[in-house]
Order: sequence, then structure tokens, then C-alpha cells
Amino acid sequence: MRIRILAWTTFLSLLRNRLIILFFAGFLCIVLLMMTPLLTFKSMSADMPAQAPEMIISLISAIMTMVSGFGSMLAAWSAADAVASEMKTGTILAVMARPVRRWEFLLSKYCGVLMLMAVYVVFMFAVSNLLAWIGGQRLATNPWVLLVYPMVRYGIYAALAIWLVTAMHPVFAFVIVMISGVAAGLVAPSSIAFGVGSFPQWLRHGLFYVLPSMNLLSETNFLAISSSSLKPTPWTEHLTALVYGLDQAVVWMLLAAWSFGRRSLTRE
Repeated sequence: MRIRILAWTTFLSLLRNRLIILFFAGFLCIVLLMMTPLLTFKSMSADMPAQAPEMIISLISAIMTMVSGFGSMLAAWSAADAVASEMKTGTILAVMARPVRRWEFLLSKYCGVLMLMAVYVVFMFAVSNLLAWIGGQRLATNPWVLLVYPMVRYGIYAALAIWLVTAMHPVFAFVIVMISGVAAGLVAPSSIAFGVGSFPQWLRHGLFYVLPSMNLLSETNFLAISSSSLKPTPWTEHLTALVYGLDQAVVWMLLAAWSFGRRSLTRE
């Protein structure tokens, strides 16, 4: 009950956060701007080449990759700010006086951030289908993939940010989370940067296994134009990827609870 109430309070406070509101406004402007090529395709539908559907789906995939990247930033910053703001203002002392255990406090913040990201994911899902409709195509991807995969991925970003913010300034925590996400993408075997550069192979492989693999949890891997071109994915592969992501989030949250239990709750 306490966790649910605190999570809902966190969610409402994030919705009123001016920086997050500004983020959503800027994001919406960028999405509207990137819809221009699809509207161009729509206007010249009669003269479209045979490979146009592939071009449209590639464009949609690129747009959704950008939208997904914005979501990663939102998840990391919201999680870091949700914890740090309570510490900075000292209101955490009043919360703990209810009483609330420290792990309950962190879990409620995490759940509040996930509620915000759930709204964002639903928005992403609506945008992806809107873009496909504008381009005159239909996404054959299973809807649950476009909803569950980003939620698990954002759960990892949020958990990692919460762990880091228990030991450092939220800006530093946010930057480290973003660098970790970029590094995880660069060292993935599917990345064109894998095996290239001055880093030794053992270091690249080590980073690949230590850092959370976001490519494994990328829903854009499942985008398709029609059911005939959609390669069926065994449920075991989906289960493996999602369990991997949930395991990562649990590990970061356990580390956050351990770190948070050892620090002072006074104002900084």
C-alpha cells in the first residue's frame, strides 16, 4: 500500500516536472518534422517504385530508433531526478518518518518512473502505427513486442540510474547511464564498430558481457511490412531476451538498495 501511494505520487510529480514537459514538447516537434518524408511518399503514391515499401519501413524504423533513444534519456533522467530531488529538498526525511523502509522508497520511485515510461511506450506504439498508416503500409509486428520490449529496456536504464544516483549527482548518473548505453551498442557483435578500433578484443568482449545488451531488447528488430515478410520468432527467444533484461534491472535495483542503505539521508 505504501509503495503504491508513493509510486503514484512520484508519477504525478514527474508529469508536472517542467524539464520533462519541455522534453515532451521538443520531442513532439522533432517527430512532426520527421513525418515530412512520409507525407511526401503519401503524396506521390501513384508513382512510387517497387522498393518503396522497404524504404518506408526503413524510414519508420529509423524514426522509431530515435524515439526509442529519447525514451532511454527520459527513463534515465526521470529515475535519477526522482530520487535526487527528495534528497536535495530533504522531504525524504518526512517520507521515512511514516515509516517507510529505504528499499520501499527506492522501489516506489522506480515504479513511478515505470508508470511514466508506460505512458511513453503507449505513445510510441501509437506513433509507429500512425507513421505506417501515413506511409500507406501496415506493421505486421505483434503489438506486444512494441509494448513489452521497450518497457523492459527502460526498466534497465531507470534501475541503473537509481543505483548511480545513490552515490553521485544526478547529472553524473545520467551521463554515465547514457555512455553505458552507447558503449553497449558499440561492442555488440551486430554493430559495425565491433572488431574495429584500437581496443583489444578481450576488452570489447568483456564490455559486451558486462554492459546490458540493448540491441537484444530492441523492438525495431521485429518491424516488418506484411505478415509474409515477418520472420516468426520462437517464444523461447523472446523469453530469453526478456528474462535477461529483467535480471539486469533486478541486479541494479539490489545494488541501489545496498548503496542507499549505507548513506546519510541529510540534505546535500
